[in-house]
Amino acid sequence: MEILSLISEALQKGQAPLTKELCQKALDEGLNAKEVLEGGLMDGMGIIGAKFKNNEVFVPEVLIAARAMNAGIVILKPLMIDAGVKPVGKVLIGTVKGDLHDIGKNLVKIMMEGKGFELVDIGTDISAEKYLEAAKTENIDIICCSALLTTTMTYMKDIVNAFEEDGSRDNVTIMVGGAPVTQNFCDTIGADIYSPDAASAADAAIEAQAS
Repeated sequence: MEILSLISEALQKGQAPLTKELCQKALDEGLNAKEVLEGGLMDGMGIIGAKFKNNEVFVPEVLIAARAMNAGIVILKPLMIDAGVKPVGKVLIGTVKGDLHDIGKNLVKIMMEGKGFELVDIGTDISAEKYLEAAKTENIDIICCSALLTTTMTYMKDIVNAFEEDGSRDNVTIMVGGAPVTQNFCDTIGADIYSPDAASAADAAIEAQAS
C-alpha cells in the first residue's frame, strides 16, 4: 500500500514527525499496528541497514532513521501490546568488562530493533556475572557481546565460560563483534556467531531465531 511506502521513505530520510503522522494516518485508514510496523517501519529500517552495510549511508543517517522509527513505534506500541504482537526474540546486549565504547553496541541495537527484536541493553563495562544474571532474569534468547579493544575482547571468553559453568550455555546463542574481533576468535572462544557489522548482526540474529 502507498501509505506504507510513504512511512518507509519518511523513516529513511529521518523525518521523525512525518513518520509518526503517517503511522497514525495508516491506522486511521484501517491498517493494524503489525502491518504498519512490518510494511512501513521495519521495511525502511531494513533498507537503511542494507545501505549502511554497503557504505551508502553512515552512522548519522542510521541514528536519525532510528529516531524516526522510535517516533512511529510510540504510536504503534500500545496497539501492539493490546493485540498480543510478540517480538521475534529477546536480545541482551552490552559492552564487555573494561571497555566503555558503545557506538557499535548502539548500532547493533538499532538494527536488531529494526528486525523486530526486543532489546535489553545493559550498557558498558559489563562483567560475565552481570550477563548471566540478566540473561536469566529477562529470559534471553541471544546474547551480544561488544568490544573495541584487543585488551578487552579476550574477556568474551569469560562470558562464554560463565554460561558453560552455570549449565545454561545451551539455552542461549552468544554473538560477538567489534573492531578487533574475527571469525577465528569467535570459534576459538566457543561463541556461536561473529558479525563484522551491525546490519549483518541483525540478519544473523534472525537466522539464529529461525533455526
